Amino acid sequence: MRKHKVSEAVIRRLPRYYRHLTDLNQSGVVRISSSALGSSMGLTASQIRQDLSCFGEFGQQGYGYNVDKLLNEIADILGMNQGHTAVILGAGNLGRALIENFRFESSGFRLCAAFDVLPELVGTVIAGTEVLHIDELEHYLSEHPASVGILTVPRNVASSMAERLVACGVRGIWNFTNTELKIPQSDVRVESVHFSDSLLTLSYMISEEV
Repeated sequence: MRKHKVSEAVIRRLPRYYRHLTDLNQSGVVRISSSALGSSMGLTASQIRQDLSCFGEFGQQGYGYNVDKLLNEIADILGMNQGHTAVILGAGNLGRALIENFRFESSGFRLCAAFDVLPELVGTVIAGTEVLHIDELEHYLSEHPASVGILTVPRNVASSMAERLVACGVRGIWNFTNTELKIPQSDVRVESVHFSDSLLTLSYMISEEV
């Protein structure tokens, strides 16, 4: 059980824990100490214990952590077992790449539909996901509510598309439009992915080494 308000830094480490524990579990590792887990992740043992203590007590003195149990606990903390659903707005190059290659189900999401305006895309099926016309968005979401809307639309329509999603009751937006969204509703969360930020960070790092 969560003890107090959890910092964003801890929240952003949780997926790393889940990914790493998944690898350990698939490799047949049954238990692991906080020291060994921290060493393999580039964190200290105290950081591991401090992060996990935000949500409860999962380890045992002298034993460490049961990998499978801790993996399931973190999945619950991340909300992966709540049956989240998603729709994607924009079925062009990036949208298609996400539909075809991203394993939504492994993150606890079911991708229900995609939306676009191009006649050559509307009515098609991409990797099992039907592409509907954007004009059908409100009607579709009234009958099939979605937890998250994924934006891969052009920047000039990103804000208007986000507003439509929020009006339909979507609680989270995964934003790939490379623009900052201003959502006045405090109960709607936005997670923006800026590819250029990551590449420029790498550029700085390699430039500093020259």
